[in-house]
Amino acid sequence: MQNRTPRIPEQPAPNHPELDARFTDELAAVLTGARRRALRDGDRQIDTAHLLHSLIEADPEVREAFDGGPRLAKVLGYLVQRSIGYGLRWQGTVEDSGAVPVVRDPAVDGWSPSALAALEDALYRAASRGEDRAAGLDLLAALAADAESRAVEVLARGGVDARWLAGRVAGVLAAEESRRG
Repeated sequence: MQNRTPRIPEQPAPNHPELDARFTDELAAVLTGARRRALRDGDRQIDTAHLLHSLIEADPEVREAFDGGPRLAKVLGYLVQRSIGYGLRWQGTVEDSGAVPVVRDPAVDGWSPSALAALEDALYRAASRGEDRAAGLDLLAALAADAESRAVEVLARGGVDARWLAGRVAGVLAAEESRRG
């Protein structure tokens, strides 16, 4: 008989203050939540689905971007299914949508290449608006932009079109900017 309990890594991906400092406090908490989720799920790396799950749980603006309960409920239901077993097909593999070359930088150990690309894209999106730090909606837009990521697969299986979601986020961010300016 095989042991069906997933192998739990000995330690989570380390916190990196230099990386987390580039995000709002709320988004840094999301990154910490994604680290914990990956550890609990027994995954080798933090992937875009971990980021999406933690982001939805922690950020009310992100939840609002889904435009109502049914879409959000379906995505959350799928993420929960993933965390209790569906994700095992991804376990032990590296998520790499090809968005960024695989890097072996100790400052980013424990993150999938696709998750790193999403984090960098979130920072770029914030900077393009003149912001010093990225927020949850920046990361949500970045996750939705990578058609080959696990987060987009989760969105699709939950009945959410990633292009539609990216458009919603762009609209919310534009409205926020016009209110400030």
